[in-house]
Amino acid sequence: MTILERASRIKLLLFDVDGVLTDGTVVVHSDGSESKPFAIRDGIAVVWAQRVGLKVGILSARHSPTTVHRAAQLGITLIYQGVKSKGDAYAQITSDLLLDDGEVAYMGDDIVDLAVLSRVGLGAAPADAVDEVRACAHWVSRHPGGRGAVREFVEMVLRAQHHWDGILASYRSEGPHP
Repeated sequence: MTILERASRIKLLLFDVDGVLTDGTVVVHSDGSESKPFAIRDGIAVVWAQRVGLKVGILSARHSPTTVHRAAQLGITLIYQGVKSKGDAYAQITSDLLLDDGEVAYMGDDIVDLAVLSRVGLGAAPADAVDEVRACAHWVSRHPGGRGAVREFVEMVLRAQHHWDGILASYRSEGPHP
């Protein structure tokens, strides 16, 4: 099955956070709070995916209030954080949403993602993912995590599902603003 055939079946886009939606950097401030960089272009792609009816979720081994805040900004309500086993959490997600593996895409960057990547219909990785993840993924971005990998991946899925032209048209039809 080709990448575009796999992408055309997707109903749920799942993402790891650190190293995928971010560049993997976590800044711990003196008061114990943290921050991490999220790319705006990755975020808008997540919004477009939801606008066309795709479900978007987060699956992370690490719990972070920053992730919850960013997910809320993007309208993501499917959030699994602090999971001990990504494979078990993935099984729960697919069971709850009544999806088969072929209807799920997942982007991960490290070996903790292998259990999910080996099951999904479309496994993806940022360019800077570890070797084992890139070898397991069906598709590897030209961009590193937190620097456009998510945007490139979502665009590919939207194109495969014939949504991309509609998204472009919606912006072209806005016209000039006074």
